Amino acid sequence: MTTALTLSAIQYTALDGGIPANVLEHVRLIEDADGHGARLVVFPELSLTGYGLEALADPEQWVTAADPRLDGLREICRRTGITAVVGAPFREADGTPRLASLALHPTGELQSCFKVWLYGAERHAFRPGDRTVILDVDGWKIARAICRDASRPEHAGEGAEAGADIYAVSALYTAGEEHRLALHLGARAMDNRMFGVLANLGGTTELGPSAGGSGFWGPDGRVIRQAAGTGTEVLTVTLQHDVLDRYADERKA
Repeated sequence: MTTALTLSAIQYTALDGGIPANVLEHVRLIEDADGHGARLVVFPELSLTGYGLEALADPEQWVTAADPRLDGLREICRRTGITAVVGAPFREADGTPRLASLALHPTGELQSCFKVWLYGAERHAFRPGDRTVILDVDGWKIARAICRDASRPEHAGEGAEAGADIYAVSALYTAGEEHRLALHLGARAMDNRMFGVLANLGGTTELGPSAGGSGFWGPDGRVIRQAAGTGTEVLTVTLQHDVLDRYADERKA
């Protein structure tokens, strides 16, 4: 594995215009992250559509594994060598509806992760996932979470048991949840002695305005870097694995 990993957390305000418009903006932001040397780019929950469950009655709001609207993302990942994690309503081949985090690899592979702990009206729109999914980038193991998953210590714990170095959360925390956000990300990182990453949906959603706060946490639970506002922002850091090595006796794997 590489001893350091450069990655970007993108706090993203979804655009009007549906999936095609948001794919174009995702491509632009991935290019920005590539300019800063990122190998992994993490977008928020439902980044390709915005958080709007009422709109899911429209079949155009859903993506599939072979969806041609994702081709622009596949191409930018192939060209840059970046793995990009994006959020969308997703239908499996058998039609099962999922609230998904989709990792697009430079090879063209799409690796899906489904939200386990659905919340409120999400329970009527989606079927829950059943496990923590691990993503490998340059030998680093990244446990992926979607929003409320991060409120459950066992979710991050399952990732730690699988040897995760990073707990990457794609989320929507709204205004007034700043303290909750800080507790979730700090505790998950510190309790499992891994890095924490948050990409929070920006702007205003049907659940209310964003809390912002996207960023990075160290294995001591302290903030490394965090967004200053609540709009779209690309935050990039380089994480060093020797920081984790200091906690080797406490790490679960």
